[in-house]
Amino acid sequence: MGIFVAILFVGAMLAGFLGSLTGLGGGVIIVPLLTLGMGVDIKYAIGTSLVSVIATSSGAASAYVREGITNIKTGMLLETATTSGAILGAAIAVMIPTNTIMILFGIVLLYSGFNSFKNRKVEIIPPRKVHKENNKFIKSLQLDGDYKSPTGKISYRVLNLGWGYLLMIVAGVISGLLGIGSGAFKVVAMDSVMKLPFKVSSATSNFMIGVTAAASAGVYLTRGYIDPVLSMPVVLGVLAGSLLGAKILMKSKTKRLRVVFAIVISLLAFEMMYNGIF
Repeated sequence: MGIFVAILFVGAMLAGFLGSLTGLGGGVIIVPLLTLGMGVDIKYAIGTSLVSVIATSSGAASAYVREGITNIKTGMLLETATTSGAILGAAIAVMIPTNTIMILFGIVLLYSGFNSFKNRKVEIIPPRKVHKENNKFIKSLQLDGDYKSPTGKISYRVLNLGWGYLLMIVAGVISGLLGIGSGAFKVVAMDSVMKLPFKVSSATSNFMIGVTAAASAGVYLTRGYIDPVLSMPVVLGVLAGSLLGAKILMKSKTKRLRVVFAIVISLLAFEMMYNGIF
């Protein structure tokens, strides 16, 4: 048992490290690590992954909130969509065959691998054009915001709230179904559809991920799919790896690592789908 826990901790630390560097989180690695590498049932792997997502997102979210980058009002509103979707996804996951979940997870892994090729800009995003006209409902909720940068205050408007809300439900279903934070989907929805600056989208997504995972984790917990023996070393390992990855990210270029990561994730995706089909 001691060797198993040690291997699990080291694997989780690597998952957190790679997830931090690529911006995809450790969930996309934890589930394949447990299922393909250690033979754990995928539903237990998903429950464990959700617990690790809660822990890691809590640490990252607090830093962004302190810096004033997170749009808390928008995040809280969209959380009603993601949590509803997460509970639905978790309820579906415990009822459908394991093979189906593995195939779906493989598809999401392929998307994550493709997404890791995209360069995530860390430089200051130039101000977006402030629209004179905006939805009255959005104005009444005071969702528009701003954040400080070395070049001054950057203001932005929240647009297309309806479409963004629907996409957040989808992101929540994916999170509950597959045990990942689905941060990539949330960032795309806020950045491309709702027109929030990328930096705000990323920070707000981190703020939301933990709550989304907590909602679906409750379903897995009541069904007995969260094992403390698996969860404890994974949470500690992912936290340690994420902190290490964050420090290295500030000092190094990760373009080559992204390519390697995308290749590994793609191979895992095909392996998951193969095992799901055959």
